[in-house]
Amino acid sequence: MPTANTDQSVRDELVQLRQSIDNIDAAVVHMLAERFKRTRQVGRLKAAHRLPPADPSREAVQLARLRGLAESAQLAPGFVEKLLTFVIAEVIKEHEALALRPQDEESTAAGRVPRRGPAAAALTGARSSG
Repeated sequence: MPTANTDQSVRDELVQLRQSIDNIDAAVVHMLAERFKRTRQVGRLKAAHRLPPADPSREAVQLARLRGLAESAQLAPGFVEKLLTFVIAEVIKEHEALALRPQDEESTAAGRVPRRGPAAAALTGARSSG
């Protein structure tokens, strides 16, 4: 932390650098929000077609790809792997929740019959597998 006897130019530079970091942090948050919008679309598609929430082979490919990107960006690959592993875990939680939903709220709101879950099974006479 700068003290009163720190040179003004040093304090000014710290302010500028920190503002830049704040802007980057905001961009990271916005990029994560965009990523989660896309993964929710994936989750809805998976749920509609009764695909599993997790895809270990895709996750392994992504981890390897991002480790390589981290290395080329001179960022610790282990850090990137931990970050992505956390993000993937959150995505899988969302996909699991989407798969458990009894009906597709968007379809119901549009007046369409849900295609999955207990409500769909009751309408079609199908038995639930779960």
